[in-house]
Amino acid sequence: MPFYVSMNNNPLTRFEPATTLEEIYLTLSPQPLTTVEEIEAFYRKEMNEVRGGDKIRHLKLGLQRVNNNKYYKGCFMGHPGVGKSTELTRLINDKDILKSFRAIRFSVLSDLDPRNFNPLDVVLLMVVEIVEQTYKVTEKSPKDVTLLKLKDWYNAKEVTRKENEQGSLSMEVGVGVKDNSLWNQILGLFASVKGELRFASSREEKVVEYRIKRFNELVDITNTLLGECNQLLQEKENRTWLLVGEDFDKAGVSTDAIEALFINYGNIFKDLNVHLIFNIPMGLYNSSEGIKLIFPFETCHLIPDTTVFCQDHSPNNGGRNALEKVLEARINLNLFKAGQITRLIIASGGNIRDLFSLVNYAANTAILEGKEIIKADQVTVAIGNLRTEYKRRLGESFFDKYNIPFEEKTELLKRIYDQEPNAQIPNKVLYVLLYNRAIQELNKGKGERCFGVHPLVVDILNEQGIIPFSAQGGVPGGTSSD
Repeated sequence: MPFYVSMNNNPLTRFEPATTLEEIYLTLSPQPLTTVEEIEAFYRKEMNEVRGGDKIRHLKLGLQRVNNNKYYKGCFMGHPGVGKSTELTRLINDKDILKSFRAIRFSVLSDLDPRNFNPLDVVLLMVVEIVEQTYKVTEKSPKDVTLLKLKDWYNAKEVTRKENEQGSLSMEVGVGVKDNSLWNQILGLFASVKGELRFASSREEKVVEYRIKRFNELVDITNTLLGECNQLLQEKENRTWLLVGEDFDKAGVSTDAIEALFINYGNIFKDLNVHLIFNIPMGLYNSSEGIKLIFPFETCHLIPDTTVFCQDHSPNNGGRNALEKVLEARINLNLFKAGQITRLIIASGGNIRDLFSLVNYAANTAILEGKEIIKADQVTVAIGNLRTEYKRRLGESFFDKYNIPFEEKTELLKRIYDQEPNAQIPNKVLYVLLYNRAIQELNKGKGERCFGVHPLVVDILNEQGIIPFSAQGGVPGGTSSD
């Protein structure tokens, strides 16, 4: 079993299908699967079969091909809710990968200040995690001379913080320090670093500028520490460290910081002597600057959404069956009235997170109404609730980075729905709609992907008179078509 750091780790408490409505919340958590036990109980390979193949196998192959003089650098993409973190859990717990690698996961949302971090912060976090975990695993630390170099580099300029944060951060420095040995000084330093990284907005700008000027020096120190930590791990377990950085594509993460990390300072990933896998925003990868990612990352793989409707608006039974398998692993399907599972699957648009949210909402509604199974009325309420949320996303807000009128959005949605070839070429409007999940990126087959309109959005466009009812009744590609 690998030791890995993941602030998303929220283990489930039940590993067999729920048999009552009251048990559903125990097995249907929207959190990623983060343990071997969870993967064995709930992961279903059918999902990758309908999404165009198992992308994790490509990452695994890349890791297995590295030699002593080479470090693997890969990236991973996918729209929110498709299961990226779960797939990464599969990778780092794969029996072949476990023979050679010990993984450490970190998240920009929980381990950094997502709105104010800089590339230097990411390097600092990685070196702190590897040094700390090396000591936990091997009970040995890197050489004193190297640790002193890191300590001197960090303390070359004193970092000041806002007064209201000083107390809580300074308390961390002393945790676990029993004497004034160098290692305990380093533990105190690391506690200070972690506190600073989580509250980066409080740093003085001149301190950040000073450190950026000495970035190359930090990379040199980091590589020395990485080499020593890998050697200690090799001696103890005959394995090498693998770093996995996650959540860089999540809402709330500064796009300027992302661009600085992966584009402006992307060469640092090539320079670091460690195996790395990062998840990155799809918009960045497909941007005019995205071509620069080819330099630091050898490969980049995307997990598309799961298709519940084909491009011609006919049902995609393969995708629907795969999603039903996922539900069957977690819930006794007898808890649903006939036909209601299909309604929920269609309304989810194949998005696992939305599917779990819909089922939980319907189950909770049924419980509050004193029902023993989920019936049509509860499913209708759950779908209506999520449809309203999607309708809000199609509007505008003062907090939007790009203010795109509703009319521009609906024009593109209609063109994609009508399968216009030119509408498949990404633009700013499309990426906003992708980010809001109004548009989905789907597996077309033979390595190709295409864009489609989410079924709930098809409903909304019908309501607006933009997409008509079909001659058979219902909205083709919408939730009322079954």
